[in-house]
Amino acid sequence: MSDQFQPKAAITVSEMAKMLGLSRARFYQLVQAGVLPSPVYSLSNHRPVYVQDLQDVCLEVRRRHLGIDGKPVVFYSKRHRPSGQSKPPRKGDQKPTTKGQYDDVRSSLRALGLTSVKEEEVAAAMKTLFPNGVDGQDQGQVIRAAFLHLRQQSGTG
Repeated sequence: MSDQFQPKAAITVSEMAKMLGLSRARFYQLVQAGVLPSPVYSLSNHRPVYVQDLQDVCLEVRRRHLGIDGKPVVFYSKRHRPSGQSKPPRKGDQKPTTKGQYDDVRSSLRALGLTSVKEEEVAAAMKTLFPNGVDGQDQGQVIRAAFLHLRQQSGTG
């Protein structure tokens, strides 16, 4: 919530949400639930805005933790990390390791009857069949190609 509140004649929904320390999505949820007042709509451009009186009401709801519907509301504060600690990497940001990189393909091949297939064999087949990697490839087609390739390699095809 902004301690440096500079009153304006009218502000956007995004600005109001930011002043309250909320995302726009959470802000709209609270408006829908009757905790915060609905915006008024500008006659000139039909955009939702919060005039000074509504800004004051929203800030008071946040300050008192009591909605305009008379019910208590809990506002969660943002989590702060101690200085020197960085964010943990997101799952999608991590680079896949080569060890176990094709475990899902290997388990699918085992389910299809190639029970003795080794991790190294699957990795070699993937390198041969998909030299540019399997990103963007249909998982079923990857498994099918690997199955046919490894079956042919073992001489059972």
